[in-house]
Amino acid sequence: MPEQEPNHIRRIAIAGLALSAIATPIVVILIAPHLAPWNGSGASSGQVFDNTVLLGILTPIASFLIAYFAYSLTVFRQRDGEEAAEGVAIRGDSRVQTSWLAVTILIVLFLAIFGTAELADAGSGGGQGPSPVYAPSGALPIQVIGQQWEFTYRFPTFGGLETAHLELPNERTVELHVTSLDVIHSFWSPQLGLKADANPGVDNVAYVRPQEEKPFEIRCSELCGLWHGYMFDTGRVVGNAAFLAWIHRQQRIFGPVTKRLPKYETHYFPEPERRGG
Repeated sequence: MPEQEPNHIRRIAIAGLALSAIATPIVVILIAPHLAPWNGSGASSGQVFDNTVLLGILTPIASFLIAYFAYSLTVFRQRDGEEAAEGVAIRGDSRVQTSWLAVTILIVLFLAIFGTAELADAGSGGGQGPSPVYAPSGALPIQVIGQQWEFTYRFPTFGGLETAHLELPNERTVELHVTSLDVIHSFWSPQLGLKADANPGVDNVAYVRPQEEKPFEIRCSELCGLWHGYMFDTGRVVGNAAFLAWIHRQQRIFGPVTKRLPKYETHYFPEPERRGG
């Protein structure tokens, strides 16, 4: 009597479930929360949370794929001394196809609903244009102006003040209007989980809510000319009182220059010398 073929699908399913039960908590609890961009702002914390959810969905899928390939390579490989034999021709399995289609549809629908809810909660401005669908109320507007080779920052609610460095108030939503005077730059702060292109003649809006009082790096992440690597600075997140004190100092220092600047606009003439009259 020939030996009965074992139920390979059941074995693979059990192995996949076991591997998923071990790997998913490790990834979701121990690894994902500690990956970049960490928790320097609401945007970066949101990215960490979103990445954790995505990894929580991906890990079981990867576990089943690993179990399938490991099982197939172990059980079905040709061993020494065995004659090569053709496998059974398989034209399709409706159970596998239907299950895979159902699982992928559920995952896509969940992610669509999850992503929409996240945008509605945190604001959809991610530097993709001037008119975000969802905009948080009461945000502090700050304009980021890219130019060869530095970023400057303009505060329309403080008389159009423009500064060479950036400080942000902690626990307050900031509405960044990112533009450029010359070529394409890209305003990037890894610790804040923020990146927005600075294009001449374009107002790209991005929202960020700092939640830790500490320094953060500012870089240009778009190759913009000879001194692209020079476009590096360190900003700071400070308390609200310290932020207001810093703003008032900047107003005293840059007051004469502010008077010569054009009225605040979403973008300016491309040549820096024309901005000063």
